[in-house]
Amino acid sequence: MSWLQALLLGIVQGLTEFLPVSSSGHLMIVKELLGVDGEGFLDFTVTVHLATVLSTLVVFWKPICKLFAGFFKFKYNDETDYIFKILVSMIPVALVGFLLKDQVEALFGDSLTTVAVCLLVTAALLFLSDVFGSRSSAETSGASKYRNGISFWQSFVVGIGQAFAVAPGLSRSGTTIATGLLCGVKREVMAQFSFLMVLIPIIGEQALDVLKAATGHAELGGGLSPVCLIVGFISAFLAGLFACKAMVALVKRAKLGWFALYCLVVAVLIFIFA
Repeated sequence: MSWLQALLLGIVQGLTEFLPVSSSGHLMIVKELLGVDGEGFLDFTVTVHLATVLSTLVVFWKPICKLFAGFFKFKYNDETDYIFKILVSMIPVALVGFLLKDQVEALFGDSLTTVAVCLLVTAALLFLSDVFGSRSSAETSGASKYRNGISFWQSFVVGIGQAFAVAPGLSRSGTTIATGLLCGVKREVMAQFSFLMVLIPIIGEQALDVLKAATGHAELGGGLSPVCLIVGFISAFLAGLFACKAMVALVKRAKLGWFALYCLVVAVLIFIFA
């Protein structure tokens, strides 16, 4: 991988992370278009995901600080409740990370066919959430009966969606938002919850890679040059900062069916030309 390829891949990650179109799937597509070698690509993917997580931290800095300020009052308030629900949502993806890591890595090394199939699944989920999720929201248009607008069981189901979304082409934000809407969570609640629930898993994955490298059990970056990792990280971070606020607002307002159509078109193009 050259530094220019790393730059382009980082920009793609930053711009697509906040839309329900699968940033990992688009990374795979652009990787093939640029002819990037697959060695170390999973580590590069984790690195640029960390960059967009940090851009999320910058954008959501005030609500995150409010959450921790409330949590460290050491009483069960709204902030503590919200953090506990985020922790519950992390259980499924943590199990996948510990038990199915090899299978996940195999998926990232697979052909674009996996991406195309997962994009079709993403399109179906987005379409269904537009049709049935809007009805659920209409039925619960008043104040939610759950604290913070989401229950523990809804948090866990959304976490299951995130666990499946480790596959390239299955959008994490699209899957979690669609799953939440189908469970009756309001769109504005799911938009923020979806972006905050990924923070700890991605940061934890990167910290684990650094720990393995420090103890000599793995090579940091999977053999990629430090320049590629740094360029990819910076470009993904800056692109994420540029896109985050606009994209979150767009996800809150826009019909997810348009994103479903986009995923469908991309999947069909992959089947035709790949």
